[in-house]
Amino acid sequence: MKPLGIYLHIPFCRSKCLYCDFCSLPARTDEMMGAYVERLCRDIAAKKEACREYTVQTVYFGGGTPTLLSASRLEAVLQTVFQTFAVEPGCEISAECNPATGGKELFSAMRAMGFNRLSIGLQSAHRDELRALGRTHDFGGFLQTWNQARAAGFDNLNVDVMFGIPHQTEKSFAETLEKLIPLAPEHLSAYALTLEEGTPLWRRRETLPLPGEEETAAMYLQMVNFLGANGLEQYEISNFARPGYQSRHNRKYWDMEEYLGFGVAAHSDFGGERFGNGRNVEAYLRGEEICVERSRPGAVERENEYVMLQMRLAEGLKQQAFFERFGHGSEAFFAKLKPWIGRGYVRKTAEGAAFTPKGFLVSNAILSEIVEFEG
Repeated sequence: MKPLGIYLHIPFCRSKCLYCDFCSLPARTDEMMGAYVERLCRDIAAKKEACREYTVQTVYFGGGTPTLLSASRLEAVLQTVFQTFAVEPGCEISAECNPATGGKELFSAMRAMGFNRLSIGLQSAHRDELRALGRTHDFGGFLQTWNQARAAGFDNLNVDVMFGIPHQTEKSFAETLEKLIPLAPEHLSAYALTLEEGTPLWRRRETLPLPGEEETAAMYLQMVNFLGANGLEQYEISNFARPGYQSRHNRKYWDMEEYLGFGVAAHSDFGGERFGNGRNVEAYLRGEEICVERSRPGAVERENEYVMLQMRLAEGLKQQAFFERFGHGSEAFFAKLKPWIGRGYVRKTAEGAAFTPKGFLVSNAILSEIVEFEG
């Protein structure tokens, strides 16, 4: 049996954050959410024959805010997954959650139906920083949601934070991280704010009170050191975990394993083919075909993408793993990485090469010189 990951996109939110470029929208009616779940279940069931040789190792409900769905609707989707695929015992079943959504009753129901991991979006512990992002909760609301998840039996919790956001300083970011350590999160994801074109923050980019590049870089480096000293080891450019708690679903993306995505804006890499859905929720609810892109990457593109994704990991690119996957050596890539070693951006490892924390800060620029993609 071949391994497979499943991604399920739930686009509904209570409100749209000012920085958000994801496919999300306020749910206009309860009927709309019900119709979306019905279509999602039909699409999942339609893949049964194509996936008879696969076993599902991870299921990820992303969004949006999946915990805006009722327990019965979440269960309908999850049951359809179990009825359609061979699901591995101990499968990682995750859901994203925003503070003040869910609650102990929903979380308890989710644990009973098989969910074993929650990712809760804090972003910041400071009210002015949250308001600048368009977030509607405060740290107290996050803490209540976190404690409710723990009380319901979740022993694998991730918290999302952001840095480089309006009004933020090195001190305020450090305070956010310090408030989280007593909660003993198993996993933490930290993302630098990106001003995506067309978002409200992007339109106000000239007047936003943003920290400078040097201060944002300092935030990142202090975070790596602080989290490592408190048991959360960096394993990917933006992700930190206690031993045994790396995100198994996200590792599938970085290790370039197969996955199927369902719902609007969901993407897949399956059977050697890449395909992705558009963002038109209304068309999706009408039952229309919404796949808007489809491609079959060639060998050169796959090799370059593999290098790019592996270099996102703290363990970096491994020569033997590359050889086993592609049947030839990776000397050309390592030759391009070598000059960066002496400058402190890349380090040699026992199995290959990896970015240093300083290197992660400029990894996109370095990788643009390392990898090449077919035109």
